[in-house]
Amino acid sequence: MNLHQFKFVQEAVRRNLNLTEAAKALHTSQPGVSKAIIELEEELGIEIFTRHGKRLKRVTEPGQHVLECIAIIMREVGNLKRIGEQYSAQDTGTFSIATTHTQARYVLPVPVARLRERYPKVNISLHQGAPDQVARMVIEEVAEIGIATESLANYPELVTLPCYEWQHVLVLPATHPLAKVERLTLEDIAAEPLITYHPSFTGRTRIDQAFAQRQLEPRIALEAIDSDVIKTYVRLGLGIGIVAEMAMADAKEPDLVTRPLGQLFGQNVARIAVKRGAYLRDFVYHFATLLSDRLDRDLISKAMTGHIDHYEL
Repeated sequence: MNLHQFKFVQEAVRRNLNLTEAAKALHTSQPGVSKAIIELEEELGIEIFTRHGKRLKRVTEPGQHVLECIAIIMREVGNLKRIGEQYSAQDTGTFSIATTHTQARYVLPVPVARLRERYPKVNISLHQGAPDQVARMVIEEVAEIGIATESLANYPELVTLPCYEWQHVLVLPATHPLAKVERLTLEDIAAEPLITYHPSFTGRTRIDQAFAQRQLEPRIALEAIDSDVIKTYVRLGLGIGIVAEMAMADAKEPDLVTRPLGQLFGQNVARIAVKRGAYLRDFVYHFATLLSDRLDRDLISKAMTGHIDHYEL
């Protein structure tokens, strides 16, 4: 058995048992992938997959155990590579970060710039996606660290730690009647057409829950994943906007006013995530400390080894 066989089995599962797609992802031929999997099954004396003709149909019960072992093996192979990079080429390499648009646009620029000052030979690779995509990128080792508000804590394959708290703010034209109201209610907001985030992004879950608890049905005029898009449509008069406070922190936009909404929607927690059992290079630890002064190498190391059962801000 060899690592190529393990990679082929993993990729077949990732591609929903479609060997043609697995072969494309691995830049090889479909017959080659199929042959390698069969050879591994013959060597182990079990079927990893059930088949209908030449098509894979599902993972067998012994196949599930094989997949668990392969995941551990491939994780440790990745760790070996990172250990080699750490000690053979100090303070160099590529650091891949998976995150959402809001984090990439409004939170990460300063930490990334400071990391580059400390490690000028490290290249930063930034991957943006929905929170679930961020989690998958860390699990599949496309990225070494993930940052998002939603979803990350739902994956047992990840170690997650809270990074910082934030709240939503209302954004509206300076001429809007609600701009004169200092303390807004959910009823005030629900009466207006709303422009806010897509349901899977940037704390939207808390917004929906708050309205549902009061039995209110907000009028959603437009959903987006980009805070700048939301502000653009607010300016065009399509409605009032709800965005993350980070999107307005340094904004010089005299035509817009903001109102804090933490009292209505509560506080959100942005989290960092790393793959459980992964080897983290020095600059990954340093980057985490740049994101939050509540995080340090010792805390992250203890979380990675399972010595912290519960840690919140």
